[in-house]
Amino acid sequence: MRLCSDRKSFGVIVRFRSSLFLAVAASVVLAASSTAIVGQGAPQGPPPAGRGGPPPQGRGGGGLSAGAADQHVVDGAAADRARKLYASECVQCHGPQARGTADGPNLVRSVIVLKDRYGNEIGPYLKKGHKTQSGGSSATFSDEQIQELSHFLHQRVTDTLRGSPIFEVQNVLTGDPKAGEAYFTGAGKCATCHQPSGDLAGIGRRYQPPALQQRFLFPGGGRGGRGRGAAPSKPTTVAVTTASGTSVSGTLVRMDDFTVALRDGSGNYQSFTRTPDLKVVKTNPYQAHIDLLDVITDKNMHDVVAIEGGRAAKSTNFGGHGRAG
Repeated sequence: MRLCSDRKSFGVIVRFRSSLFLAVAASVVLAASSTAIVGQGAPQGPPPAGRGGPPPQGRGGGGLSAGAADQHVVDGAAADRARKLYASECVQCHGPQARGTADGPNLVRSVIVLKDRYGNEIGPYLKKGHKTQSGGSSATFSDEQIQELSHFLHQRVTDTLRGSPIFEVQNVLTGDPKAGEAYFTGAGKCATCHQPSGDLAGIGRRYQPPALQQRFLFPGGGRGGRGRGAAPSKPTTVAVTTASGTSVSGTLVRMDDFTVALRDGSGNYQSFTRTPDLKVVKTNPYQAHIDLLDVITDKNMHDVVAIEGGRAAKSTNFGGHGRAG
């Protein structure tokens, strides 16, 4: 009996040790597989510093990526090397900070530059033969020079952002008030809705020049009323007319390709499915300012701000600090 019992115990111990060994082995294999998978899927770092080498996979290659993963990572050394080329061939027309002059456009706001990734946009443009200040053609620029120039221009764009370590709110009262008045009543069409002696009377004494310029460009709190500052004081409205002729209007809540929602004068929320028979008229009180952003120049901005800002600066010393912006 005792021998039989000992054999049973031995069998149990053997089976237990075998099971434990298999469990440990399975854990090791699983851990190794997980490590391999994680290693294969690990995100790649920014492109290595160097002489403007080709962009890493997924950057500027014409794919569908956008946003943070599609940002141009500036190579400071390459940007520094491009300064000599920029100074000898570009600075007279585009200015020392690439913000443009009377002879050349602002490259910081250029769509080509903003879309460019490591020279994939400005390269084809320059290869077509852009005239340079030395009288030569940009078609002679090497691929290396173009890539370095791309880093230089993106560095100028980055330096204009509030997150830049060198960003500083500068004196914006650099414009010509007379030219500002001409733009206000002429090409800018500001006088269509505003009057200096009416709704804008004394506005230069209520805001410092940088804030005044911001309200001039983004009066509703941002492009389309979002993204900058407080909510717009004048909401966007919408009028909806159904196929039966029923008309409803109110403050726009949401509108996309499928639905339009509003809150009527009584505060009631109403939503409509957008069909070919549904007539929708949207009215944004700041639409003129939104449209102006596509055509206004830096000079126009400073000239208009100088109308009221310059008058206020004489008595408040708003304009006596900082550098020209």
